[in-house]
Amino acid sequence: MTDFFISYNRHDKAWAEWIAWTLEEDGYTVVIEAWDFRAGGNFALDMHRAASEAERTIAVLSTNYLNGQFTHPEWAAAFAQDPTGEKHLLVPVRVGACEPAGLLGSIIYVDLVDLDEGEAKDWLLQSLAEGRAKPDEKPYFPGNGTATSDRPKPVFPPSIPCNLPPVSAIFVGREQELEGLHTQLQTGDTIAISAISGMGGIGKTELAAQYALQQRDMGTYPGGICWLKAREDLNPQIVLFARSRLGLTIPEDLELAAQVTYCWQHWRSGMTLLVFDDVQAYKDVTAVEVPQRSQFRVLLTTRSRFQSPVKPFEIKVLSEEKAIELLRAIVPDGRIDADLETTKKVCKWLGYLPLGLELIGRYLVWDEDVTVAILWKRLQEKRTDAIALKQTYPGMTASNGVAAAFELSWRTLTPPAQQLACLLSLFALAEIPWTLVETCLPEVDAEELQRLRTGELIGLHLLERTGIGMYQLHQLLREFFAAKREQIATAEAMKQTVCRMLSAVAEEMPISPNLSQVEQLTPLIPHLKEVATTLKDWLTDADVYKAATRIAQFYNGQAAYGSALPWYQHCVEIAETRLGADHPAVATSLNNLAELYRDQGRYAEAEPLYVRALTISEQQLGADHPDVATSLNNLATLYSNQGRYGEAEPLYVRALTISEQQLGADHPDVATWLNNLAGLYYDQGRYTEAEPLYLRALAIWVEKLGDDHPNTQTGRQNFVYFVQQVLTAGQSAQLSNHPATQDLLRQMREGRGE
Repeated sequence: MTDFFISYNRHDKAWAEWIAWTLEEDGYTVVIEAWDFRAGGNFALDMHRAASEAERTIAVLSTNYLNGQFTHPEWAAAFAQDPTGEKHLLVPVRVGACEPAGLLGSIIYVDLVDLDEGEAKDWLLQSLAEGRAKPDEKPYFPGNGTATSDRPKPVFPPSIPCNLPPVSAIFVGREQELEGLHTQLQTGDTIAISAISGMGGIGKTELAAQYALQQRDMGTYPGGICWLKAREDLNPQIVLFARSRLGLTIPEDLELAAQVTYCWQHWRSGMTLLVFDDVQAYKDVTAVEVPQRSQFRVLLTTRSRFQSPVKPFEIKVLSEEKAIELLRAIVPDGRIDADLETTKKVCKWLGYLPLGLELIGRYLVWDEDVTVAILWKRLQEKRTDAIALKQTYPGMTASNGVAAAFELSWRTLTPPAQQLACLLSLFALAEIPWTLVETCLPEVDAEELQRLRTGELIGLHLLERTGIGMYQLHQLLREFFAAKREQIATAEAMKQTVCRMLSAVAEEMPISPNLSQVEQLTPLIPHLKEVATTLKDWLTDADVYKAATRIAQFYNGQAAYGSALPWYQHCVEIAETRLGADHPAVATSLNNLAELYRDQGRYAEAEPLYVRALTISEQQLGADHPDVATSLNNLATLYSNQGRYGEAEPLYVRALTISEQQLGADHPDVATWLNNLAGLYYDQGRYTEAEPLYLRALAIWVEKLGDDHPNTQTGRQNFVYFVQQVLTAGQSAQLSNHPATQDLLRQMREGRGE
């Protein structure tokens, strides 16, 4: 068996490693999480095995240990085996000022507080040596086969002057950031200034405090760790720290600024960390004139972006994996995994923002009857106004809920920047092409608009640049700005502006986009969807179905019929609801939906839609309207596809007649109907009737659209194919002496070498 299992809170890792090293150096065998629990293992099983296979358990006592959620079962297991303490199975080792109470308080502890390293080592070993013998040979470190002499000896955790604020006992998902921040602060020979920056609620203060706590326990800053609240007067805070923590006697007759200078001049030797929390302006930091020497390392937390000499250390939201890991740590009773899919939806809706995650986690702990599903329902009903995102709890580093945290940044924005933020909240939760924003605000100078965007919104981490000309709001900021938007007088006008602008954009989109156009149009689609759904009530009657139609056609053009279908159906629904069941716009939407069904071969579903569209057009527009011709042609094409030629022909003929009468004999639409009727005749072997129609359609397209137009090229291909098939069928005698036909026949013969 192993001699000792070291039970500790992660904040006391430095102490735990020093104790473990000291014991192994003296011949004992030890199991400690930091050294023995390897990647890929099962933490719960490793912990159970370590505690059950060790003869004795050492509890590294501190306020961190006593307040931790996961340390109690570790010492309780040892206590249960030896409740009277007769076997000395549980050995508390006090490393920080604390007063254990209850069952743990009844056990005599080894007190290392305020001892230097030599005294601490002697007292620790002396306290444990009773009844034990030192092994003849130094044992190897158990677990990974590496000799203990190969591991750097842990630094004895000294007493560091500090005034750190309370920090959360649960800190998950920022391990890499802690390492990166330390590397950045230790780089360079002169004063190092780093700024943890990011949006409100991202965890800047928490990261700074956790870093300071970690490095305090590692002994990195023997000159002290001074925590300063940047929104308050800094000078008296510095003087107070120097007096109370460093023991400086500062002359009372000096002015306050001179007292600060005296503090710098007589500061305790050794590398020192100064943390300025929640800095709004860098001039506030420079005003206290931190000495430009390598002893001092300066760490800022800020929502702003500062230039050189400050080195930015921007942090982002958590990954989904880390977000769920954080919730599991806060809510250990299984509710998180009991409904993991809803948990993932909650995390996504929160945008993986640490503050939001901690708030809803503590809310679940606060009310044990609330399931994740109930929480999700409440969040959807009340959004950022939900109690779960407003109520804070003891033990949290943050003192504000989500909306209150955002409010601090909102208040620093100028009114024009606030208006811009409100406008941006109307776009979808997706990347926003800046050209759309500029189109919405033609009266604002482009350079001034960029200043509001970059200088204020991005400068305060309220907007993120995601690529060239592309920007995006965080989910919860979008919710916050939307709530602010509804409180201003221009909210309705903003919605109408965005709807009008995106409807105009939709109208310019190609009906059948090519691959290059699909790539260009893809960023627009989420915003068109937002207009077609959330903002549909602010669309004009003329625009009510345009956005949804273009979305459907965007997908339909890529043969993504499953994605196109709900939007074509949405077009019909929204047109009927707003304009009435017999409005011509309904006929257009019905035609489009029927086209989709026809393209999929779903003829039975397409036919009644075509018939209804034709009926509406005839009733509302008159029997000779061009839209009636379109409906006739569509229905005729459906019949032709089914081989119902007898029903298709009169519809094609009528469509052609209407178009010639209403549009003129040489209109491009007339060419389309001619081409379709020609195809019908060809399918029936009526070649002599089909040929002149093909030729007439091609001539119209050449004259009106030019040789390079897609319609002209399609018409030419149709005619070439027609002639080829007639020759293949041995029916060349049915071809006419038309010059175009004869010229094509000559080219074919020359191509065959005849």
